Amino acid sequence: MESVKTKDRVAIVTGGGRGLGRAMAVGLAGAGYNVIATAAKERAEIDSLAAEAKDLYGDARILPVLADVTSEDDCDRVIDTAVRHFGSIDILVNNAGRGMKYVSEDFLTEPTRFWEVSPSLWKMVIGTNVTGPFLMARAAVPLMLKAGWGRIVNISMNSETMRRRGFSPYGPSKAALESETIIWAQDLAGTGVTVNALLPGGATLTGMIPDSVSAEIRSKLLDPRIVVPPLLWLVSPDADEVTGRRIVATQWSEAEPLAEQAGWNS
Repeated sequence: MESVKTKDRVAIVTGGGRGLGRAMAVGLAGAGYNVIATAAKERAEIDSLAAEAKDLYGDARILPVLADVTSEDDCDRVIDTAVRHFGSIDILVNNAGRGMKYVSEDFLTEPTRFWEVSPSLWKMVIGTNVTGPFLMARAAVPLMLKAGWGRIVNISMNSETMRRRGFSPYGPSKAALESETIIWAQDLAGTGVTVNALLPGGATLTGMIPDSVSAEIRSKLLDPRIVVPPLLWLVSPDADEVTGRRIVATQWSEAEPLAEQAGWNS
């Protein structure tokens, strides 16, 4: 397949208005990619993101789109918008997520037992964190297959956090996402489309951290930008043969990008 310049590549970052999503959207735009950043409700966040990118890079590299990943119609519309506005869809970063703060503001200190979680809240978290990536990937993959190249990056979290007491339904949702990652990578083997999981490697300062968390604890949290270097590597030609992997940002290095990765048990 003929090589394509970075500036011709098009990336979608769901949940792009804050935290990891914002950091990745800015990072991709800074590397020359055209980016669509989605948000389910907070239009002001993705509008400010687009303005920030324009101030930094001098052109409209980030297009804000209000869309809910739990809606099949919205997911289809995001892909249609990418094609109509930029001409293709090459990279999908499934970052949109609902965390434990929706269960309780005190989830870090007072675990909520699973039977105390309301069914409606359970469905909301699972819908966003598990069904949302499926709907987005389902809409994007046919175009990637036609092009013979594509990247799907699912944003995950530490395995120990998936098993942490009181972390239902967030932990189970991310475990399911990692299962999706492995299965999708196998389904797409040999097509030129790769699927990988990417995680920061520790507690990160994002919108999922409650406002009540102290300044002392916040100062120890990872900067969301930690995921940008491994993301840029995963979407580059250097990672053409890398699929079905789990990349931990705190263990990643440019010199040996896979050397310290411990696989699916970390």
